[in-house]
Amino acid sequence: MDWNENYVIWLALLSLISLVWHLRRKTSYRRSKLPPGPRGWPVFGNLFDIGSLSHRSQEALKQVYGPVVWLNLGFVKTMVLLSAGAAEEFFKNHDLSFVDRFINDSMRSLDHHTISIAFGSYSTYWRTLRRICTSELFANKKINSTMFIRQKCVDELLSWIQNEVEKSSSSRIVVRDFVFSASFNIMGNLMLSRNLVDPQSEISSEFCTAFAGFQECVGRPNISDLIPWLRRLDLQGIRKAAEFNLAKAIEIISEFVKERVTERQQKQDLSSEQDFLDVLLDYRGTGKDEPAKLSEFQVTVFIMEMFFAGTDTSSATIEWAMCELLQNPDQMKKIKSELAIVVGANKKLLESDIENLPYLHAIVQETLRLHPPAPLLIPRKAVQDTNFMGYSIPKNTQVMVNCWAIGRDEDSWEDTLSFKPERFLDSNINYKGQCYEFLPFGAGRRMCPGVPLANRMVHLILGSLLHHFEWELCDDEKILDMRETMGETSNKLELLQAIPKPKST
Repeated sequence: MDWNENYVIWLALLSLISLVWHLRRKTSYRRSKLPPGPRGWPVFGNLFDIGSLSHRSQEALKQVYGPVVWLNLGFVKTMVLLSAGAAEEFFKNHDLSFVDRFINDSMRSLDHHTISIAFGSYSTYWRTLRRICTSELFANKKINSTMFIRQKCVDELLSWIQNEVEKSSSSRIVVRDFVFSASFNIMGNLMLSRNLVDPQSEISSEFCTAFAGFQECVGRPNISDLIPWLRRLDLQGIRKAAEFNLAKAIEIISEFVKERVTERQQKQDLSSEQDFLDVLLDYRGTGKDEPAKLSEFQVTVFIMEMFFAGTDTSSATIEWAMCELLQNPDQMKKIKSELAIVVGANKKLLESDIENLPYLHAIVQETLRLHPPAPLLIPRKAVQDTNFMGYSIPKNTQVMVNCWAIGRDEDSWEDTLSFKPERFLDSNINYKGQCYEFLPFGAGRRMCPGVPLANRMVHLILGSLLHHFEWELCDDEKILDMRETMGETSNKLELLQAIPKPKST
């Protein structure tokens, strides 16, 4: 983290509130009851032990303090889990004690956290949203019935890239832009029954920019989170930026929702096949404490979050997979060979082919091991004082499960830094939340509900890109910059630019 930008402010705060810090320490749990961790500074705690890529900094602490580490991030009590064993104990035996989300200041933008499925508290309202999306969007029956939608959007993606190839055999493309647009259209058709964007679309660009901006705010270290009574001042301007970007994303989705509401008011027969937006607009609660119906704003935020979840993580995973394959030609040859044998050299990949492509599955799993979409998942919060692995964890403690470090733990994996999809062949390890050495989507009650759909999307898009084109790095980028950014999702710092070429015959 670049602390210099607020150097003067930090020094002033140190002198003003150091006394408060010492008073608070007297009422805190004794150190002996907490997990081990580095000693912190007054007021700042362990902030200087954590860099801008906190998942990496935390991994280094494991060598000194073990798999469960205690940090004081300003006034935020934080427990970090860094091993499969600690994660298993957490999710299997203490999931309900840590079931709520830890909400930072950016997540509070526009009161987003009060109606969010990603950040919301474990309430009847949250469980209602979870049940709706699980049954109406992510159930296997629903996913199977919408196979043709994903195929259509992927065919369009291949056509977009083919047009670039025909312009010039050396045309480079920003891979993520194309993949994001295709993913956005898949979600658009599933939820709104329409295509929404293309790679040059103004809507795609605006939504992607707004979304990336909000994510950056959520993941950026913020003094307002560390010293809560400074929130009103918004000293770094992060809350203001988060609200601006979130409002822009909501505005874009809101137009689609309003358009549908108007159409429904003018349409007498609503008995035709419904999409996800219709389901939300028709929802009527019947259970105790369930909402009677969802407001237009609640529907808009719900739809927006489904777009977020369905586009960004999938796009990031595909981009990382392409990067790894472009730097590992042996693995690229293997997947090309598998696709040629199973699909056929002159045929397009179908979703029904995916189950017969074990090496493609292994590539996706290995990519998620090395580059989990959310390296720290979404932090949990202790809802009560809890005894965890012999430690006394106070109520309201923030809990970070560092799945990035767990995926590189030498106690669970061999040759941890190498890209070796072969390690997943003939292996029972998967990312369904029961294999605690591999948790890219979390586990327990707050596990990402969209894994079944994301699984189909990632394999179909990645497999199609690899099967239909030959890919080369640009002449000026033979060694890829593999640095990542840190937001809610870990994206590549320098977007991958590559040259698609017609497949050799």
